[in-house]
Amino acid sequence: MKPSDHTIPQSTRTTLTDVVQWNQELEHVHTRIAPRFARPEPCLRVLAYLHGLLSEIPRKNGWQIAEHAREARPDGMQRLLTSTVWDANLVRDDLRAYVLERFGDVRAILAIDETSFPKRGRKSVGVKRQYCGTAKRLQNCQVGVFVSYIGAQGHTLLDRELYIPKCWFEDPERCREAGIPETTHFQTKCELARRMLERVDQTQIPVAWVVADTVYGSNQDLRTWLFLHHYNYVLAVTCDEPVEIMTPQGRQRMTVAQAQTRFLHAHDWQCLSMGEGTKGPRWFDWVVLPILYRCEEDQEHWLLIRRHPTDSTDQRYYVVFGPEGTPLPVMVNVIGARWGIEEDFQTGKDLGLDQYEVRTWTAWYRHITLVMLALAFLTGLCAQDQTTRAAGLDNPQQEISQHPLTRPEVCHLLAQLIWPAPHNVPLLLAWSWWRRCHQSRASYYHTRRRLKAG
Repeated sequence: MKPSDHTIPQSTRTTLTDVVQWNQELEHVHTRIAPRFARPEPCLRVLAYLHGLLSEIPRKNGWQIAEHAREARPDGMQRLLTSTVWDANLVRDDLRAYVLERFGDVRAILAIDETSFPKRGRKSVGVKRQYCGTAKRLQNCQVGVFVSYIGAQGHTLLDRELYIPKCWFEDPERCREAGIPETTHFQTKCELARRMLERVDQTQIPVAWVVADTVYGSNQDLRTWLFLHHYNYVLAVTCDEPVEIMTPQGRQRMTVAQAQTRFLHAHDWQCLSMGEGTKGPRWFDWVVLPILYRCEEDQEHWLLIRRHPTDSTDQRYYVVFGPEGTPLPVMVNVIGARWGIEEDFQTGKDLGLDQYEVRTWTAWYRHITLVMLALAFLTGLCAQDQTTRAAGLDNPQQEISQHPLTRPEVCHLLAQLIWPAPHNVPLLLAWSWWRRCHQSRASYYHTRRRLKAG
């Protein structure tokens, strides 16, 4: 039976006043990063850029963001990403401080993962034909490595690095054209991940666990760094990952698949949920087995295996480092929390994470950082809504028939009520003229290049 309206407390309803206050919160976020800009014009323009990212324009590129900002041409927005004086890394630091202030959690989890940005041509910085996770195949793309901060009240992208394939550094002129700093050298994705973790360590952010997939979990150097810096982890590994097991015959080295076959039995498995999914709890069978670390049985390292309840061939393996006596449900919950970074990628791409049309190193970092800032702003609002909803209930155990506020819903309300798309006739006609002029120039130079090439 459909619940009546009176079952939803009035204090939990979103009002126009709330939406106006959200806009004021974005202005507060903008004020925090304002000192990073040398001149007032780009400082004001970055607020308009954030408005564009949070709006409902079809694509969040410089042209459409400029039109949404009611500017007559895209030059200003393009300069904001390319040549204006400001440091995206300092804005990233401001973002990190904002996240900790709004929904920091001493039991937070850091998730490491990568996402791909399909691109055409060979001019975009770091582009190469490589595995594209977005398309699930080899494709011309860029790859960004990210760290997501996952707390009890929300999760958001905290840091980012662009992966530059080794072949780029074999062509210094190509690197120069893309604006790659001369001090930059080739780093693997795992080294980029460790670089971001080092920044977290330097700022002494409380972190309970680190979680990642097999690309990072199978990297021994990264696991060693986490161990030496006292970061608990649950990291996915492949079935042929070597581990050491204490057996009645002494220490033996074998793969995780071999350990499963030799030492685990049917009654060892437990069915546990790794959290809520879009269709309810995500149930899997789990088993855990102590392993050695550097030939020592320290009671802090385990092999964890996940099995699909209806398909025994669908299995995942994890190596775990945690406090002695860590229960299995805690490990399972940590793995379930990793889904947060996938949601961050999805929401981030709705905000334009992959919709940029820039080619240089500086422009890539600036656009990505501003999208991350917009994402953190939305997450902060949703965290605040959770607190308000909890305070508005007469009975903490009371159920209310209303879904919590989501980041897409915040975007929709702000776009419709605060930053609607422009409907100024002269402005729309001016942009139509500008686009056609640009298309004409592009066609002319493209034809000239083809004729020159014979």
